Amino acid sequence: MTRTPLRNEALMAELLACETAVWEALMSGGMAQDDAALDAGFLGVYPDGFAGKDDHTGQLASGPTVRNYRMDQARVVELGPDYALLSYRATYSRPSDTKEQVMYVSSIWKRTRTGWINVFSQDTPAAVPNGS
Repeated sequence: MTRTPLRNEALMAELLACETAVWEALMSGGMAQDDAALDAGFLGVYPDGFAGKDDHTGQLASGPTVRNYRMDQARVVELGPDYALLSYRATYSRPSDTKEQVMYVSSIWKRTRTGWINVFSQDTPAAVPNGS
């Protein structure tokens, strides 16, 4: 099925709003908001290993894990009628450190009767240029 660019732009906007909600939860320490965005079977693949939904939400038990963030270079791929992949570059800093970090994120979202829910996410740290 061929999708028009306008359709992909609409899908991109929907998924970026969903992804933003996750980042905002990480920034505010909003465990309930993070929990609402993740599927019960959520799988995260991170530089330090695998994480389930409880791991992802549990990181907020001590408060926010992100000081600030921005997303750019976003791309979307429809994987089926109710699934889509959102990939983008994230630049962020932690509450305890103002130094910015950069990673590439890929998230798979599933459309449900009540909206989109995140079923998978993988973070890949950006390569550090030589001499940095």
